[in-house]
Amino acid sequence: MKMTMRMKTKSKMKMTMTTNEAPTSLLEFPCRFPIKVMGRPGAEFEQIVSGIIFSHAQPVADETLKITHSKAGAYISITAVIEATSQQQLDAIYQALTDCEQVLVAL
Repeated sequence: MKMTMRMKTKSKMKMTMTTNEAPTSLLEFPCRFPIKVMGRPGAEFEQIVSGIIFSHAQPVADETLKITHSKAGAYISITAVIEATSQQQLDAIYQALTDCEQVLVAL
């Protein structure tokens, strides 16, 4: 993959960077990785989110889903810690969560 960036500063100096390397991850795999998802409360939301996440990855044995409700009760956050095996796996999880209409935010 060839990537070229050009930046102009106030002095109109140009800087060009070219690389043929694929982007690399800052994570070392396998690793524990927390995924936090926010949406509206309800049993269906919990099932949908856990289904999406755990269809792509295994939960860490000593971790459980952490479910937190907002003070007013209008929102819920679910945190799942998984054993991530690759950047592609994480990308697939976040894409599936983003595609889900019930998910408001995925971190």
